[in-house]
Amino acid sequence: MRHWLYLIAAGLFECGFTTCLKLSDGLTKLGWSVAFVLLSIVSFGLLTLAAQKIPLGTAYAVWTGIGAAGTALIGIIWFKDPHNFWRLFFLTGLIGCLIGLKLVTPEHD
Repeated sequence: MRHWLYLIAAGLFECGFTTCLKLSDGLTKLGWSVAFVLLSIVSFGLLTLAAQKIPLGTAYAVWTGIGAAGTALIGIIWFKDPHNFWRLFFLTGLIGCLIGLKLVTPEHD
């Protein structure tokens, strides 16, 4: 279970580093650029820890899925990205698929 928590945290840090990338304005704003690099390192480090016990394909799919869904929601909420029924429908489907992967994937010993 601990490795799934690492994986969820890695995905959340991915949302953080993608948000910092946006706020860095093409890596021209130093503070946001540094935050982007630091959050990226933490995210990849946690993904590495998670992949020690979770199959790599599952770990990568969940990591990118959390990052994609979370970043899309951040874009909708804070950056006023477009949102409509279908966009929210497919984001919900993505989240459902991530939960499904968790339910059907055992951890390796």
